[in-house]
Amino acid sequence: MSKAIIVGASSGIGRALARRMAADGWTLGLASRNEKAMKDLAADLGEGTAIQILDVRDTASVSRRLDALRSALGDVECVVISSGIGIFNNHLLWEPEGDTIATNVAGFAAVATWAGRHFLDRKKGHLVGLSSVASLRGSPFNPAYNASKAFVSNYLEGLRMNLGRFGVAVTDIRPGYIDTPMTKGQEGMFWVADVETCVKQIYRAMKKRRKVVYVPRRWALVSILSKIAPEFLYKRFSN
Repeated sequence: MSKAIIVGASSGIGRALARRMAADGWTLGLASRNEKAMKDLAADLGEGTAIQILDVRDTASVSRRLDALRSALGDVECVVISSGIGIFNNHLLWEPEGDTIATNVAGFAAVATWAGRHFLDRKKGHLVGLSSVASLRGSPFNPAYNASKAFVSNYLEGLRMNLGRFGVAVTDIRPGYIDTPMTKGQEGMFWVADVETCVKQIYRAMKKRRKVVYVPRRWALVSILSKIAPEFLYKRFSN
């Protein structure tokens, strides 16, 4: 039976992906700092689901806690990193910027390197990380979020080159606007997709072991336009 760990499984895309993978026969280890949400989800998913309290901002504890979760499951062939936060911060307060960096940069890297070492030992496996379309350019409203997602995508590319030599797949998922708790109350969103549509496409891409995936697919066009737009034009549409 296939086994996977999902970090950030208590809400949003991570939670919905856990349900889809469990329905397809995966045995899952769920990691999040929200213990109650994980227990409720594990009860729904059924026997064999393991949980581990994990705050990725506490990078010193990441390896130990993920080791414990892996031991509870046995061998793990897929790790999904879905943990992440995004906070509108156009007043440039340090606390939300610092929390975003601690979660999306340091926390992500701590989990990704743990997964990388695990897959190097196995000489096979699949690492899936959730970045964002926001990784492509900066943002005047939440600068740390866009910058942190650029870090995620570049980090995953580096891991793909490193781990790919040993048959390990690395998938960079770049969602657009998805109807999740993180996007509630945000203004200026368009093409907002429901989380189930998003997860269906993510899981299909995972099974194909794709390298980079935009979800929904139409955001691939936005990515091209975003990359080639001159700064003055990008700035006009970003404000």
